[in-house]
Amino acid sequence: MKKIFYLVSCFMLFASCKDENATTGINPSDHSGGDVSVSITAGPKIRLTTDKACYAPGENVQFTAEGQIPAGTKIRYRQLEEVIAEQDYTGNSWNWALPEQDFTGYMAEIYSSSNGIETIYGTIAIDASSDWKRFPRYGFVADFGKKTDETIQDEMNFLKRCHINGVQFQDWHNKHHWPLGSTHDGQVLNIYKDIANRDVYAETIEKYINIQHTYGMKSIFYNLCFGALADAREDGVSDSWGLYKDYAAKTRDSHDLPDGWKSDIYLTDPGNLAWQKYLAERNADVYNQFDFDGYQIDQLGDRGTVFNVYGKEVDLPEGYASFIKAMKEAHPDKRLVMNAVSRYGSKNIAQSGAVDFLYNEVWGKDADRTEAKFSHLKQIIDENANYSGNRLNTVFAAYMNYRLADNKGQFNTPGVLLTDAVMFALGGSHLELGPHMLCKEYFPNNNLTMSEELKQAIVHYYDFLTAYQNVLRDEGTLNTSVDLESADGKFTVSQWPPQTETLCVIARNLKDKDIIHLLNFSQANSDEWRDDDGTMPEPILTENPKFSFRPSRPVKGIWMASPDFAGGALCPIGFKTNGDRLEMKLPSLKYWDMLIIEYK
Repeated sequence: MKKIFYLVSCFMLFASCKDENATTGINPSDHSGGDVSVSITAGPKIRLTTDKACYAPGENVQFTAEGQIPAGTKIRYRQLEEVIAEQDYTGNSWNWALPEQDFTGYMAEIYSSSNGIETIYGTIAIDASSDWKRFPRYGFVADFGKKTDETIQDEMNFLKRCHINGVQFQDWHNKHHWPLGSTHDGQVLNIYKDIANRDVYAETIEKYINIQHTYGMKSIFYNLCFGALADAREDGVSDSWGLYKDYAAKTRDSHDLPDGWKSDIYLTDPGNLAWQKYLAERNADVYNQFDFDGYQIDQLGDRGTVFNVYGKEVDLPEGYASFIKAMKEAHPDKRLVMNAVSRYGSKNIAQSGAVDFLYNEVWGKDADRTEAKFSHLKQIIDENANYSGNRLNTVFAAYMNYRLADNKGQFNTPGVLLTDAVMFALGGSHLELGPHMLCKEYFPNNNLTMSEELKQAIVHYYDFLTAYQNVLRDEGTLNTSVDLESADGKFTVSQWPPQTETLCVIARNLKDKDIIHLLNFSQANSDEWRDDDGTMPEPILTENPKFSFRPSRPVKGIWMASPDFAGGALCPIGFKTNGDRLEMKLPSLKYWDMLIIEYK
């Protein structure tokens, strides 16, 4: 994998405001008023990395920088607007001991300052969390053929740089009903075939798990909750555990697969206690062989009316909850995640009390388009919060440029970034990153590649998601009524939901601050997130846009951060009063700017 180099250099010039009501004398540590002017300049390319994807509170972080950095440069560690620590830059490798505070995101900034001007050379986020389930950032692997140590390390280094803290192993298993598989004399196979008859090397699985654990990631194996192959009866699976399309149990419900694959998948009743016991025992074999941290449970969405062998209609969502609880009871120290395909069974999954977070595979192809729009993403976030009592965060399995991926090509960068901006602003995250970016529900499909531009941008977006996790995903209430207006006519501002040709604003209200997200749909050609054909236009970069808003309380200060600007570094924003409104000028706006309004 090519190394990703990125530069963000910004000059922040703080000048007094002309308005008599504005506070004057603004500097990098005092930003309670005044105009702020920011420009970006070329400079040395700096690549920052850390030794892990995530850390425990109090753990030591090892940083590495590649590139020439001028003398007098400093390193600053922020938690939102608070500077936690600062030190001189004395070499290309250094350590920082994290504070003991749990579930906290930080941003490390390499910068220099001269005559009131700061130049930021590079940034990188750090997540200090004792458990991944508070702020899940989920990735995947899906090819377990013969691989060198170098290849696996390169793949995982990119996920580490994006702070991915859990990895789903898709289609790694031998048989759905017997994931590990073996010969019938009990010997574990070193090489076997997956469902598509691709070679799987046990050694490759072990290498992935080992390096993921070194980086602080969770390794989660994938399997259906109710899948059996054609030879399941030979392996001890009873037909009486099956799921049927008719009450007479004559037609087995099944999922058809392409010719040349190992087998179609024949469904079992997930609520059947004997089936649950059988699969839990097979999972015990998996955990004894591989150091997996848990089980990614899959389903197939709404199957219509289905029956068990006795002619009783099966309540699949209730069966899912029963299955989840049985898997947790069998292996209480292992983690569980379950897919709610098109929201099917979401409430039962959320209220099972046994999943680490909520995982929604969303689609845009159904007739009534109930998951196709950006607005539907918020509906799912809201539903999940309601179902879980605001305890569980949401990960979207959402496949970008879906029709474009029918052929070889590249992802459309604007489509991907705008969708990530919306998902992250709403408090969700996106299952999309692995050895390649996801474009289809069959995870090994790699028809679309990421351009270097997209790779660099994705690093910034995941830095942003991680550094600002406490105001993006932690508590607070989403607010769709935001009194923010364009003060210079550069944007037409609209409230949620997003509309083409407008700047959509949405807020998250916290105890002592408001977070206002500015999502740029000014050049967008659709209000649907998937950008099926890869035609979403790139938004125009707007320099120094001016906005005004009516605050609900006296304002202490305003900050701006954007994954599109200064590597996500937090910039103090000057403001002035005009009647009951505050006016401010931002450095720039492309896809997404985030404002932090601090109240006194």
